Amino acid sequence: MKRELIVSAIRNGTVIDHIAPGRALDVVRILGLESFGDSVALAVNVPSGKIGKKDVVKIESRALSESEVNEIALVAPSATLSIIKEYEVVEKRKLELPDVIHGVLSCINPNCISRKEGEARFLVEKRKPVILRCYYCERLLLEEDIARRGKI
Repeated sequence: MKRELIVSAIRNGTVIDHIAPGRALDVVRILGLESFGDSVALAVNVPSGKIGKKDVVKIESRALSESEVNEIALVAPSATLSIIKEYEVVEKRKLELPDVIHGVLSCINPNCISRKEGEARFLVEKRKPVILRCYYCERLLLEEDIARRGKI
């Protein structure tokens, strides 16, 4: 007998699917969903025909800004984003890292000029795994560092 866990559909909101296993909590942190007032469904390590296992986050009554989407792409570069309206998927897209990331992270170099003046800017060196290079001091920031550091 086949058993399934059923998570109810959302009327309006956002679904972030195909998140790498174990990264859904990073998405929750990025979006500040710990204190969100509407329904949030979180599925971790669920079977996926495409990638083996995946995480999924469903958020009722919440649209994401482009900067939030870019930040999620840092920790879940293979994720897909679906916009739901009246229980129907009205838009679905694969997340992509932009070529330049700014205003999301701080440089890990304590002597970098971006820590004292302006905001940090990173060039995407590699997309899988994610590797960023500081525009100012050229220090590398690895995917593991990004997930650990969060917003700084």
